Amino acid sequence: MNASEFRRRGKEMVDYVANYLEGIEGRQVYPDVEPGYLRPLIPAAAPQEPDTFEDIINDIEKIIMPGVTHWHSPYFFAYFPTASSYPAMLADMLCGAIGCIGFSWAASPACTELETVMMDWLGQMLELPEAFLAGKAGEGGGVIQGSASEATLMALLAARTKVIHQLQAESPELTQAAIMEKLVAYSSDQAHSSVERAGLIGGVKLKAIPSDGNFAMRASALQEALKRDKAAGLIPFFVVATLGTTTCCSFDNLLEVGPICNKEDVWLHIDAAYAGSAFICPEFRHLLNGVEFADSFNFNPHKWLLVNFDCSAIQPVPLLSALVRRS
Repeated sequence: MNASEFRRRGKEMVDYVANYLEGIEGRQVYPDVEPGYLRPLIPAAAPQEPDTFEDIINDIEKIIMPGVTHWHSPYFFAYFPTASSYPAMLADMLCGAIGCIGFSWAASPACTELETVMMDWLGQMLELPEAFLAGKAGEGGGVIQGSASEATLMALLAARTKVIHQLQAESPELTQAAIMEKLVAYSSDQAHSSVERAGLIGGVKLKAIPSDGNFAMRASALQEALKRDKAAGLIPFFVVATLGTTTCCSFDNLLEVGPICNKEDVWLHIDAAYAGSAFICPEFRHLLNGVEFADSFNFNPHKWLLVNFDCSAIQPVPLLSALVRRS
């Protein structure tokens, strides 16, 4: 495909996408197919000669679309919302064209710096504490992750690294393995399954704190668990507080949980993946009270803010120092 054909096919694809979205409410939301439906409909091996663009579009409509669950349909009520918009689609197209990988400043200065500034914009919209922002000094700031699951895992690994460094500085004879077998993380019994998965990947114990009648984690239950585990010789190091659980949009009490975490020197991570975008609205911002106690904060713009998946924002205050070793 040369540039001339790309221009022509690009316009055709824009028309296809626009027609799809304009007519999406006429499509069946959940596909009427059985597991394994697709394999008999496509070749068992890649073709030796390329298909035409027209054939590919026909296959998409006849073979792929019948197996698609249409998340953007107005009749789709399962799971959480996924956001999208025409500007976001155009932006994704430009990102694909530039094709840079922003793993360091030198790899693409504009990519790195734009991410930092945009994350500050988000933090300012939520009125997060100044410590969560990069600003001109660059002391705080955030990064974009693929999902809240990744953000929670990153926060747990940072907390694990931090406590291992602290304990080995106090007692150099301690091995990492000896410390890790005693580490304990906590979350509400209403927390997303990704929190449990982060514990499994991080190789640490994770305990569920029983929620109250409003499905929220409260201070008394957390304090009791910390006290019991410390008495047993374990090391509490990480707590996940959820703001807007996936099951019922319940909120853990930050003003109760936060001071306990700070007093016990336990990393507090806030998972606001679902409800975090609502804190832009002043009338909902009170639900964020207590964020100043947190070490890291995450929410998902790709749920409510009309940007395509995957865009999960994490504002990590001490994350960098915990995960990056400088010689």
